[in-house]
Amino acid sequence: MDLELRDDDLAFRDEVRAFLDANLTPALRVAGSRVTSVFCEPRYSLTWQRILHARGWAAPSWPVEYGGPGWNEVQRSIFAAECARASAPGLAPMGLRMVGPVIMGYGTPEQKAHDLPRILSGEDYWCQGYSEPGSGSDLASLQLQALSDGDDYVLSGSKIWTTHAQYANRMFCLVRTNRDGKPQAGITFLLLDMATPGLTVKPIITLAGEHEVNQVFFDNVRVPKANRVGPENQGWTVAKYLLEFERGGGSAPGLKVGLDRAAGIADVAGADDRAHRRRLAESQIAVTAIDMSERRVLSALASGNPPGPASSMLKINGTEAMQRIDEISIAALGPYAHVEQMQAREAGSNIEPVGPEAGLTAMPRYLNNRAATIYGGSNEIQRDIIARLVLGL
Repeated sequence: MDLELRDDDLAFRDEVRAFLDANLTPALRVAGSRVTSVFCEPRYSLTWQRILHARGWAAPSWPVEYGGPGWNEVQRSIFAAECARASAPGLAPMGLRMVGPVIMGYGTPEQKAHDLPRILSGEDYWCQGYSEPGSGSDLASLQLQALSDGDDYVLSGSKIWTTHAQYANRMFCLVRTNRDGKPQAGITFLLLDMATPGLTVKPIITLAGEHEVNQVFFDNVRVPKANRVGPENQGWTVAKYLLEFERGGGSAPGLKVGLDRAAGIADVAGADDRAHRRRLAESQIAVTAIDMSERRVLSALASGNPPGPASSMLKINGTEAMQRIDEISIAALGPYAHVEQMQAREAGSNIEPVGPEAGLTAMPRYLNNRAATIYGGSNEIQRDIIARLVLGL
């Protein structure tokens, strides 16, 4: 296993750094450094996506025939790490990393021709209609009804925790088309237009005081059957394929940035006691271990081997390390962590922060990241996977 970068990899890294230096504006860097969740505001993420798209770099994992750069696993890892270090705004994952690959794998030629270029350019902004009231982690129990009516499905019900539905003009959605037999056997995967009559988006304000998620209501919403991805009642297979992409991607670069941020907050806030230094050191060890594990997986992928249960291990360790780093920042800030400063966090704001500027996003980041051990497959489920596939339990 070769964990060192080769000369051509180093040359690629230098190319990426030069591009970031030339194209990542100060406003975009500030926005990227102050984002408090996986999702950045579209006014920043779409601006950055269009810059990357002009270079052909908007979708690092897409194959060349669909507009991707044709990078290998090492190049994609280098690009992600350099973007994290430069505080580039994260691109919305729903289109580029989730439904895009699904359309490539299961979509019709017409869907590929229409949807993929619009995802790549940012012309379409997607949200995910999966979770429902009473059907979160138990996704197979979803109840959003889709009745067949000629060339359409008629949808009635609701979806919840729908991230950025207030911005999205498209949704990929799981619906119930059959109630007989196993619940997984009656699910269908649909693409729909958010402007369709009968569809209503209502905000859910998070503990961090942010409008990131929503509940979406469907009142006899008509969706053409031509918008179905894969066969009817086979949406569970499509959904499992999508989850491979939702759980993918290395977390070590972002964790290193978070650890540096936590150490900087401690320096500014004067939190230099022995217990705090110990927590920082323990997190540094954990992040180093995650980094090395991700490099091992990267080496396996580069050799054509699947990551196997390692992806579950990395999901557990990465999200839990992120939460520990958040806790370190909160502890270092003391009472300053509890001051709500949403306006001061805006890029270009002239509002003077209360307490250290580096701590502006500490509490909302902490609150948002509590969900990280649940979404994308809860960590309890990931531990079950490891118990079955590794320990044979």
